[in-house]
Amino acid sequence: MNTHPDFPELGIEYISQETGLQFEETIDHFEAQAAHDAMGQAHGSLRTVSGSLNKIANDLRLLASGPRNGLGELSQPENQPGSSIMPGKVNPVVAESVNQVHKQVVGNDATIGYGAAEGQIDLNLYKPVLAQNFLESATLLTNVSDTFAEKFVRNLEANRETCETQVERSMALATALNPAIGYDEAAEVAKTAMKEGRTVREVAVGEGYLTEEEADEVLDPMTMTERGILGNGGD
Repeated sequence: MNTHPDFPELGIEYISQETGLQFEETIDHFEAQAAHDAMGQAHGSLRTVSGSLNKIANDLRLLASGPRNGLGELSQPENQPGSSIMPGKVNPVVAESVNQVHKQVVGNDATIGYGAAEGQIDLNLYKPVLAQNFLESATLLTNVSDTFAEKFVRNLEANRETCETQVERSMALATALNPAIGYDEAAEVAKTAMKEGRTVREVAVGEGYLTEEEADEVLDPMTMTERGILGNGGD
């Protein structure tokens, strides 16, 4: 009422030109002004993306922890001078910024979810807070994704020597012994390795369960990354 018949088309055309984005008129004006379910659903996707980024950032931080008292499997880039109290320390500041953005997005999602569920009858009056929080989340995720990729992920390097040492020391290698020497013997090898601080390979060969050649074949870490029965030519 009280608007020009062509107002929707003209308004949408103007807004599209100003923003460079493609808009279209809603099919049901009553639903569009009474509820903002689409906004809540769309921001839920942003929350999911932020959670995925947070998981990745945490994993990389853990793998880069150290270099001596952590996993130390990755070398992280030095994006700042370092710790003010611990000389030589490299802080994962970019990964931590991803963690902080995730917390903000989760908070925004709670606000948007609550706002989208409010309003009375035919009008939801929470448009300003919905728009503000949605745009903040979208902007933060855009910026932190670019920074995370350029300043952190792209500059990570694998510490191959550390990784190889850790794999060789892993008790998980005992699992590969099952098809070759049986579960009971494999368990005995694992217990001995743990008790004496030796590797699974050292015990398996030293105690006569496997020859050096057999150990190279059975205790191949790469084989453990594939499907099938270890040491039995499985698919």
